[in-house]
Amino acid sequence: MGATRWQQLTGGAGGEDYAARFAALAAAGQDPHGEASFVAGLVEPGARVLDAGCGTGRVAIRLDELGYHCVGVDVDESMLAVARRERPEATWVTGDVARLPTQVVEQAPYDVVVLAGNVVPLLEPGTLGPAVRGLAGVLRPGGLLVAGFGLDSSHLPPGCPATPLADYVAAAAAAGLTAVARFSSWQATPFDETAGRPGYVVDVHQGGEP
Repeated sequence: MGATRWQQLTGGAGGEDYAARFAALAAAGQDPHGEASFVAGLVEPGARVLDAGCGTGRVAIRLDELGYHCVGVDVDESMLAVARRERPEATWVTGDVARLPTQVVEQAPYDVVVLAGNVVPLLEPGTLGPAVRGLAGVLRPGGLLVAGFGLDSSHLPPGCPATPLADYVAAAAAAGLTAVARFSSWQATPFDETAGRPGYVVDVHQGGEP
């Protein structure tokens, strides 16, 4: 098994720095919960959510506070250490999004799977198709896969190549998912290519009908 781009870029030791960055944003008055608010607008409290590539647990912890049942999975133990410290009673699983651990699969189905924080371009190269297929496989019928990621260097970590949106769309279609909506931010800003090439995308896909 190879390393994810996140592991290649950070060495798997970026948890505390990542948490500090978002704490600083919150202290400066910025809302650190855009992704969680977006998910909360899709399904009612009580829904089961898989935070795939959960990092320090920022999204899952906020959703847990709002009454959702969350499972977080991430390959980076330094990130999970922060999540476990902040919410020890939650379910945090070590594993690669492209090769979902048994513990994650056994707790399926999920109403929503969310990929926030540039998880898509930070996957191990060559694993986008298997990752999307595996995540689609743990959705309930009619469940939603939500992915937000940068499309250019200004919206990606330094050194991370962009994943073409067309590649993600193709992977979702191959996994049997249907496109539902597309935005250019977690605040549901319309995705308008006629106004200039958007640098970020939030794509919502749905699994098979109930």
